Amino acid sequence: MSHATTAQLDTHGGHDHHEPDARVLLSRENIYVPEGAGIGFSNLALGAGGVCLLLTAVGAVLHGPKHALASYLVGVMAVLGMSLGAMFLVMVQHLTNAGWTVTIRRQCENIMALLPLAVALLIPYLVLQLVLPDDMKLVQWMRSDMKGDYLLQKKAAYLNETFFAIRAVLYVGIWLFLAHRLWNHSVTQDRTGDRTETAKARRMSTWGMFAFALSLAFASFDWLMSLDFRFFSTMWPVYIFAGAVFSSLGVLAIVLSTLRTFGRLTGVVTEEHYHDLGKLMFSFSVFWAYIAFSQYFLIWYSNIPEETAYYFRRMTGGWESLSAFLAFGHFGVPFFILLFRNVKKSTIGLAAVAVWMLFMHILDIFWIVRPMVYASTPADQMPGGITIWLDIVAIAGVLAIFAGALVRKVSSGVLIPLNDPRQSEALAHRNYV
Repeated sequence: MSHATTAQLDTHGGHDHHEPDARVLLSRENIYVPEGAGIGFSNLALGAGGVCLLLTAVGAVLHGPKHALASYLVGVMAVLGMSLGAMFLVMVQHLTNAGWTVTIRRQCENIMALLPLAVALLIPYLVLQLVLPDDMKLVQWMRSDMKGDYLLQKKAAYLNETFFAIRAVLYVGIWLFLAHRLWNHSVTQDRTGDRTETAKARRMSTWGMFAFALSLAFASFDWLMSLDFRFFSTMWPVYIFAGAVFSSLGVLAIVLSTLRTFGRLTGVVTEEHYHDLGKLMFSFSVFWAYIAFSQYFLIWYSNIPEETAYYFRRMTGGWESLSAFLAFGHFGVPFFILLFRNVKKSTIGLAAVAVWMLFMHILDIFWIVRPMVYASTPADQMPGGITIWLDIVAIAGVLAIFAGALVRKVSSGVLIPLNDPRQSEALAHRNYV
């Protein structure tokens, strides 16, 4: 093995012409953060998140619970998507027996491990939808005055409060179980060095991926698509899935860039890993655009009233500007920037694109949810004044709490999986494409 310094290794993208010296790369100073690091930022983020959510409660009194709940739901579904997308990435890495991803997998696992927090933030919304009076509910099919609607009667076997609650418990149970077991296999291998933990995680990911796909699909129907119970699309789960993975890759890039900026993971996560991570970010920006356009095109072409009303609502009343910006920003900006190899290999460049991707993902959820707040409100009864502040504080509150918890999670343990049998492959990773 070469005894090159860490700086030399990093200059060459994490490898020299010889094998990297694992003893240098895996030193404690490189794969752990200092004790107490990030606690100040974490406390600040958690405190700011709490204040923002209190302001959201004030906004609910001033502008109505429907608006506040919708804005809160945007933030919750955004962070839930980030965690679920990270869990998908973890299972894909196990299923494909990927070697190059080993040194970045722990940060995927850290994002995935915040699923309990995302679920805890989701529960108040679900409970309030079940118990609030009709005029305060965001979900229209739960209102008693809608029970006579012909389409709702046809869907009543699925869209009823009891079955809705049972399904929510089932989805959450599947996700929490998968996240717990995947995390446990990884950290057990850190502690014991038992290579069979990798095999166990891979076997679990085979059926886990199937359970994940079904649960995410039906959760997307229940919590987002059914906001307008007249609308339906068989492409909807794939659309939500694409956005979730899109956002989780952005969070992963930001976490890795922050750690590298503060001198951690030098030579362990290199520009070669960044190059491949950038390719994944590019791929899912294209995949999201393909699904989004295909869904819109098929609905436009078939011209079924129950389906076209969904897009008509988002192409009128001021929402058309956001629709156009979403098409440009969610696809066009990351697509053309990530075409450049130097951007994909750059710590700062990839982090900047990642921040933009997260912003666009949040706008995407906002575009789905917010138009439903006043969907059935006559124009002469629309509230006056500027209410964008309520959207900002509700979404920012959820994101700040998630960010504060993520900083604590990242700084609480080792930054890479230890004793993984594919670790040497990851350390010597070279990108030839």
